[in-house]
Amino acid sequence: MKTVTVERLLTPPNRSFFLFGPRSVGKSYWLKQHFKDVPYFDLLENRTYLELSRDPSILEAKIGQRPAGSWICIDEIQKIPALLSEVHRLIEDKGYNFALSGSSARKLKRGGADLLAGRAITLKMEGFTSFEIGKDFDLASSLNWGTLPIVFVETASAADILSAYVHTYIKEEIKEEGIVRNAEPFIRFLEVAGIVNGQVLNKENIARDAKIPRSTVDVYFSILEDTLLGHFLPPFRPEAKVRELTHPKFYWFDAGVARGAAGLLYEPVDSTWCGLSLETLIFHELRVYNHVMAKNRAIYFYRTAGGSEIDFVIETKKRTFSDKGHVICLEVKFSKKWNRKWEKAMRALANSGKVIVDKMIGVYCGTETYHFDGIDVLPVVQFLKMLNDGKIF
Repeated sequence: MKTVTVERLLTPPNRSFFLFGPRSVGKSYWLKQHFKDVPYFDLLENRTYLELSRDPSILEAKIGQRPAGSWICIDEIQKIPALLSEVHRLIEDKGYNFALSGSSARKLKRGGADLLAGRAITLKMEGFTSFEIGKDFDLASSLNWGTLPIVFVETASAADILSAYVHTYIKEEIKEEGIVRNAEPFIRFLEVAGIVNGQVLNKENIARDAKIPRSTVDVYFSILEDTLLGHFLPPFRPEAKVRELTHPKFYWFDAGVARGAAGLLYEPVDSTWCGLSLETLIFHELRVYNHVMAKNRAIYFYRTAGGSEIDFVIETKKRTFSDKGHVICLEVKFSKKWNRKWEKAMRALANSGKVIVDKMIGVYCGTETYHFDGIDVLPVVQFLKMLNDGKIF
């Protein structure tokens, strides 16, 4: 087991906030590190849960007398949606600041909670990034097992940990919170969803393979999205009138969790799977950087009906009546050698006149850096360093 200390990129704000993220990404640990000696309520503790669920108004008495501006932490807030009304009142009447963590806003919204009506901002936390791991970042391990903190510190047991993670998720998030009535169809769906990680979604095929109605596929994917286990990557459409692919891709938040859902933890993975794992890792790094640095840039993929594809298109300036819009294109390849044919889709978009392409970047698993007439080809680790140094967007 590793004993390294990992400093998270996320920093606490100076006002009340929600901290959402999948299970086991380190939300509770982060809260305890940044908010010491403050009232802390863990709703996974049965006694605390029962007491506050019976009477949310008792929260004020448990906090006690504290000056305005004091911090209070509530972990797993989605367990008691009704508690938010009391939190809202205490923010208004007492001037308290609340740090509220949870693995999903789904139950809060379903319970009619207003998420404090703008009184709290929303932060997100995922697995470790390469920048957070630093010198201990291992690309091969990250592609095989992902970057969940519990996997990073005990990589030798990664398969068993990820298997337990998937089953724990099903038990706690699905059964106990009643998100679906019958867990068995959802379990079948999870395996199919794991297998199609990083691919354009064909929901009819997914419904057939999982033996569920087509309409249920949408519901189940929304559950994965709401519980932050996965993210849709929409297609980029620079000109809506042009016939372009409109189905999104779906990426799990972590390559190891995708492998666990697919049931491939104890099977050797091929180069195709590793390529999708690399895309999953890059998308993860792009999302975290985009959020933590408050860039708020839209991220897409681009693929025409003819089959040409660009893995990631980052919109750095939106299209207006007077401007075509600006983007950065990324093509990601699980290969130690760069093939110039992989540049074709990026160059075609740049020459199309539909959008202004500010940068074209190839990311691959080799060690050499290349510059080919407007395209920079970078090794994965170099690209990740440049991303976190703010040199990509």
